[in-house]
Amino acid sequence: YLTRRLVDVAQDVVVNEEDCKDAKGIILYRKDGEDFGQPFYSRLFGRITLKDIANPADGKTLVKAGEIITLRDSKKIEKIADVKEVNLRSPMACKNRFGVCQKCYGYDLGKNQLVAIGEAVGIVAAQAIGEPGTQLTMRTFHTGGVAGGGDITQGLPRVAEIFEARVPKSRAVISEVDGTVVEVVDKGKFKVIKIASSSAAEKDKKTKKEEIKEYQIPLGSAVWVSKGELIAVGQQLSEGHVELRELLDIAGVREIERYIVNEIQRVYTTEGASINNKHVEVIVRQMFSRVMIKDAGDTYLTPGDVLEKSKFLEQNDLAKEANKKPATAVQLLLGITKVALTTESFLSAASFQETPRVLINAATEGKVDKLRGLKENVIIGKLIPAGTGYKRK
Repeated sequence: YLTRRLVDVAQDVVVNEEDCKDAKGIILYRKDGEDFGQPFYSRLFGRITLKDIANPADGKTLVKAGEIITLRDSKKIEKIADVKEVNLRSPMACKNRFGVCQKCYGYDLGKNQLVAIGEAVGIVAAQAIGEPGTQLTMRTFHTGGVAGGGDITQGLPRVAEIFEARVPKSRAVISEVDGTVVEVVDKGKFKVIKIASSSAAEKDKKTKKEEIKEYQIPLGSAVWVSKGELIAVGQQLSEGHVELRELLDIAGVREIERYIVNEIQRVYTTEGASINNKHVEVIVRQMFSRVMIKDAGDTYLTPGDVLEKSKFLEQNDLAKEANKKPATAVQLLLGITKVALTTESFLSAASFQETPRVLINAATEGKVDKLRGLKENVIIGKLIPAGTGYKRK
């Protein structure tokens, strides 16, 4: 059932241009994969670099910016322990409005060459994640040992929990500040972690007064930090799973994207299944593909509306051309079911869930379906806009 939901959310992600000229990309950290045994080279292979990758020892360039990392390159980089992080192109950062570009996606892993224009990478991602999902365990492990140790969701339920952006069963406490752990006090019923925020310490050099943040950790949850440890904003202080929206508010989009990719990979890798990061990234891109209108400006959008980022940008382009005030919006993080239901295409949404409601809404609003995705074309019996049916605009 997971595969079906993933297909629904990613079905319209098709490679439709060569280069979106994105200049930010993502940073891939070596330590992320090492935490759960995913080799560094497998995260690099087939990706396109955004900046030169150099050997810190002698400053020699290993891979130039804008080039594909071959298998040989990736193995070479893995051996050089000093290369701690790499700046890469990623589907998550791709600027393309309706799909992704070749450069942000990189290799088509079925052919080991640059992905072709018209390739339905969304469907590939959904199947790549859903298929090994059948090997994952269905059970929730009860962690033995600690008195009152909570159930930690693992396996397939954990994957679904992340992709649906649900509030996790066992929530971890995360830090809202950069700083240092002053002390961890055991108060019997709970433990208290005290963190001195570094930004406050710098401001108050004269008074030497530090802002202390206190976090309560319930009994039975293990504390992950110790006295004197340096803490980064958004860092996990106790065992359990991070609530995604809380992390989004505190640490921002890039940090949460990294967290989701790593968490999904942790589940699959520990269960002995391997999927490529880019498949997860395509899905994460879709989880961030909706915005909520804050101020409509001079567009016809309504405040509080949840809609596709592409439509929001389109309306703003029209407003700017007419020298009118553009709308403002807040970035949302939605679970995959929610994303599938808020799609612009009413045919696609109707085929997914709550058919009468979707069709009635579409009819009362007089909606037009532009047939951009694959599903809506299948429904009306047209060729899908991917593969051989892909028409260059």
